[in-house]
Amino acid sequence: MSIKTRLNYSPNFNSVKRKPKEIKFIIFHYTGMKKESAAINRLTNIQSEVSCHYLIKNNGEIIILVPDLYISWHAGRSSWRNYKSLNKNSIGIEITNLGHKFNYKKFSKKQIVSLLILSKFLIKKYNINQKNILGHSDIAPERKKDPGEKFPWKYLAKNKISLWHNLQAKNLKNVRSCKINDIDKKIFFNNVFKIGYSKKTPKNISNDKYQVFIIKAFQRRYRQELINGILDKECLIISKNLIKKNR
Repeated sequence: MSIKTRLNYSPNFNSVKRKPKEIKFIIFHYTGMKKESAAINRLTNIQSEVSCHYLIKNNGEIIILVPDLYISWHAGRSSWRNYKSLNKNSIGIEITNLGHKFNYKKFSKKQIVSLLILSKFLIKKYNINQKNILGHSDIAPERKKDPGEKFPWKYLAKNKISLWHNLQAKNLKNVRSCKINDIDKKIFFNNVFKIGYSKKTPKNISNDKYQVFIIKAFQRRYRQELINGILDKECLIISKNLIKKNR
């Protein structure tokens, strides 16, 4: 890897090694804490019971916390397509950012450069499909918002990291907030479930509320200008376009 890394191993991982072919996903997170040092302390504190494989600092430096072939504890309760509890099949990358609770801001240019290099390295090493580059909010929409709507998904997709639609922004804005009927709503949800979002409504959450979480997760990923949890024609069109890319 042609980028500076530092070791700061976390004790929070499974002791049994996995096989390289078991690694199918890369999951992006933000730290969501006020201080970078506090985030590092949490990820390396045995009592926190959380970790990740890599942390990208504000200055772009990459810290290795858990070696790739060990299962780190970053995804929690999660699902995508037929996979559940994605820790065992994924590599987790945390990126220093205050998050939605603490004045969420754009990721730094140095962070994105490091993220590109690291992601390309991992994609090549483990033959990871672009469809399997995800955010924490994709795999746990009822619990998580990270990496959030300021994460540069479109830019990453241009660099062959993750997927993005190929629709014109001007055309999409023309149908933003345009209402859709119940049949179109069913088509949207069928599309996002085919993409990978979980069909199963979590316990103690109503189906209607879970659908709003799904919509918001989809918007944070693919329609970042407006996160309102309301289905409209723009969301529907984007979902249809993405289905073609997921085949």
